[in-house]
Amino acid sequence: MAAGGAALCVTMGDPAGIGPDITLMAALRTDVPGFRVLADPALMQRRAAAMGLSIQVTTETGALSGKGVLAVDALENRADGNPGQPGAGDATATLEALERGAKAVLCGAARALVTAPISKKPLYEAGFGFPGHTEFLEDRARKAGHRDARAVMMLAGPDLRTVPVTVHIALSRVPGALTSDLIVETARITARDLKTRFGIDRPRLALAGLNPHAGEGATMGLEDRDIIGPALARLRGEGIDAFGPLPADTMFFPRARAGYDAALCMYHDQALIPVKTIAFDETVNVTLGLPFVRTSPDHGTAYDIAASGKASPESFLAALRLADLLSGDRA
Repeated sequence: MAAGGAALCVTMGDPAGIGPDITLMAALRTDVPGFRVLADPALMQRRAAAMGLSIQVTTETGALSGKGVLAVDALENRADGNPGQPGAGDATATLEALERGAKAVLCGAARALVTAPISKKPLYEAGFGFPGHTEFLEDRARKAGHRDARAVMMLAGPDLRTVPVTVHIALSRVPGALTSDLIVETARITARDLKTRFGIDRPRLALAGLNPHAGEGATMGLEDRDIIGPALARLRGEGIDAFGPLPADTMFFPRARAGYDAALCMYHDQALIPVKTIAFDETVNVTLGLPFVRTSPDHGTAYDIAASGKASPESFLAALRLADLLSGDRA
């Protein structure tokens, strides 16, 4: 990144989606943390014009986005960026932005990475070999020498943080993929990052049950007793304040949420539905377990409203602010 370590690095996301829209909207704000975006400058200018936004797109070294200025580090690959219609050049540009964004935070040229939404299907067709951002960034961290990097997804809202133990797999595969070791590893990383990055001295982790009523004494499935139970015993033995398994249908109302700092859920939707329902526009996707801070809005590309001006930038703004907070000096 041209602006050095003080800048947040933003990747533009899918050029045909709302990633360019919300990035431009954020750059109009006066209270946004300074950032530079890896993007096609011509695309950003076209999208600003299509949305009727009065904004200066600049590639000037050292410039930061905000107050009507969008500071761009230009990609070598041009993006088609036709709203709602992913083109052949879009995936190539998206992948370049991801690669360069990862390098920027890994070498210290940027202090945090904020990724705008991508659509996985075009990337798969272009040879992208990862389920999503999270797995890609873990791979790049390991290749850069951080062999112990293990990415963990957290959805962080104002009143709830959730972590899915299994992530982008079919629901039918969850029981077979869920192990005590996986739960313990995920909980360790969550507890560590809540302490070191979020400043919580003794994180409290609530573990959701897999089955209805957390298995109802093993009468509705054995996983809660035989997999989650032993994981909890190990975590408590290590001094981690973890408890459960809790019935997932009663652990997300306000009084229950007050008793923990993060909820570990056993599968993707069990984690994402409650946090998005409670605060969709304010929830941020945070990747734990990496040697750098990475955040993202909690929504997708929304092809149907790209360039319409209808997209809300609030989750993206929340992602910028949280990246700024977590990558700041706590000394």
